[in-house]
Amino acid sequence: MPGSVFFGPHPIFVESIQSYWAIQERDIVPQCIVRPRTAEEVATAVAILKRDYDVRTNHGEAPLLLAVRSGGHSPIPGAANISGGIVIDLRLLNEVVTSNDRSSVVIGTGARWSDVSKVLDREGLAVAGSRNSAVGVGGLTLGGGLSFFSPRVGFVCNNILSYEVVLANGTLALASETVNAGLWRALKGGSNNFGIVTKFVARSFPSTNIWSGFLYMTSSKASQVIDAFYQFTEARPGVYDEYAAGPLVCFSYVQKAGVRVLATHLVYTKPEKWPTCYSGFKSIGRLWSTVKIRSLTSATDELDSSSPPGLRQKFVTTTVKNDHATLMEIHATFERGVEAMRRVRGMVWTLVLQPLLPVSARKGQPDSQGLGTRTEPLVIVLFTVVWKNIEDDELVERTTRSIINGIDQYAASRDTADPYRYLNDCANWQKPFDGYGAENKRFLQQMSRTYDPDGLFQKACVGGFKLDMDSFRP
Repeated sequence: MPGSVFFGPHPIFVESIQSYWAIQERDIVPQCIVRPRTAEEVATAVAILKRDYDVRTNHGEAPLLLAVRSGGHSPIPGAANISGGIVIDLRLLNEVVTSNDRSSVVIGTGARWSDVSKVLDREGLAVAGSRNSAVGVGGLTLGGGLSFFSPRVGFVCNNILSYEVVLANGTLALASETVNAGLWRALKGGSNNFGIVTKFVARSFPSTNIWSGFLYMTSSKASQVIDAFYQFTEARPGVYDEYAAGPLVCFSYVQKAGVRVLATHLVYTKPEKWPTCYSGFKSIGRLWSTVKIRSLTSATDELDSSSPPGLRQKFVTTTVKNDHATLMEIHATFERGVEAMRRVRGMVWTLVLQPLLPVSARKGQPDSQGLGTRTEPLVIVLFTVVWKNIEDDELVERTTRSIINGIDQYAASRDTADPYRYLNDCANWQKPFDGYGAENKRFLQQMSRTYDPDGLFQKACVGGFKLDMDSFRP
């Protein structure tokens, strides 16, 4: 593959490593970077790696490891990079092309969502895509994907009409509702376990400007904000508004300044100010606000600006039923985390609460996440940590794990726990596929066995979340 393989210290090799979002990914040094320019070059690379995999495994040797990169925005070390292995960097596969009838968009898996929204803003269209402009198309979409448009159309994955995917045998395949339908469904939340997706065809729809931004309040308003969030998430009949995305309620502690910050992010996917559904937040006193009518690109750029690259990063998540006492306990747990990590240099510790309503989880095409049977409103709980020094990694890991375990135990005691874990927010030790339910996990395992019978994407592509194939019984 002349012109597509780069070793250090070539500038393209260095740029690829230094462009990961999280420092933990930048600290990993692969053997080489493969930058395919076409889907056919991806297929060639996979065919070469599969031959090497077969030789090594037939001789009882450990396989050469590989990683697949789209945007490189995961905080998990090794999710899209691999020490001493081969990284397939897909960022040159970044096309964004609308269909003649404007009903769909072809999107290269290496594009960032800002590449998509900039094109579609000009055409008066949108697709269900990331809320953060810097996130890559591939990882977000294969992990399910939450969007500003999710209340209207479901998860990002529920709006993918077809996938172009390189299978483990090095062949290019189409997966759609009528061709390789099992693979099509498995890719909707099944992550990188079945092949390398090179292209998505996403359903598009007319869209103009939206209303979005942050409300900033003093931390003393925490109880009022939780009350408003709880009432909104109840989504009583006649109150639910499918144009209202979020709200994202964010409680942060900034170690360097020693201050707490409370911000609520609101979105309405019409150019209308202060819809009735947000009245509970409008009445809470605030310090200032950034909410305004703007383009989708501007809205996603704002969320990107709140999470700059080049720092140590950690995500960990859980899901609970919308119960007021449980939400208050989660906030109290956030405060305990402040005390536990107060001395971590450069630390920003954030709790984010976001609704997951049954009506939106059932919209769009069927997926593998197992949410279709839910009848009660849920809350996705996300903790994020940003910090400076590697010496604090162990404390951050220990504290975040303890906090999530404590929340899960409390929720179980109140019968407000839910097994679902949003894959894109999971920590490396969490098991999102267990939360999809036994039947869905078994389906994903069967699709892995069907399309990757020798386990290339389980044993050699070790980044991300794997399917525990040792437990699979046909």
